[in-house]
Amino acid sequence: HDPSAYADLVKTDVLFPNIAARDLQGLDVTLPDALAGERNVVIVAFQRHHQELVDSWVPWLEEHAAADAGLRFYELATIGRLWAPVRPFIDGGMASAIREPVVLQRTLTIYGDVHKVTRPLGIEDRSAITVLLVDGGGAVRWSATGGYDPEVARELGNALAAT
Repeated sequence: HDPSAYADLVKTDVLFPNIAARDLQGLDVTLPDALAGERNVVIVAFQRHHQELVDSWVPWLEEHAAADAGLRFYELATIGRLWAPVRPFIDGGMASAIREPVVLQRTLTIYGDVHKVTRPLGIEDRSAITVLLVDGGGAVRWSATGGYDPEVARELGNALAAT
């Protein structure tokens, strides 16, 4: 990965949108209220093949969350309204592949107008994942795009320390 391809933006004036989601255990939640950490990393994915990119961040995030009681991370599958009628099938398929309760709880799905997520967060490119640092009040403090990269992870670590 070319680190210069990442957009590491400090976004203190951007708030995570108020939006309904569901975790893969079937619990309906409202974001950003359901983000339980003082610091929350939210990985927003738009396409099925993005899971590999999301997964590339998990070891780094698990390591940091284990050492930082105020850090939580979430995977947010953002799926267009066209797919809403088959949500039980899609969510059920994801849940059956995961099976670990902690992963089921941190994996959230949103079905509907994708722009309700992308516009407020300034996400212009849905061909890649977006990694966000959201504070306990719902403010976006940092963002980047793409799979795990050591340099971008260092930037995220610095942003976590500053939040």
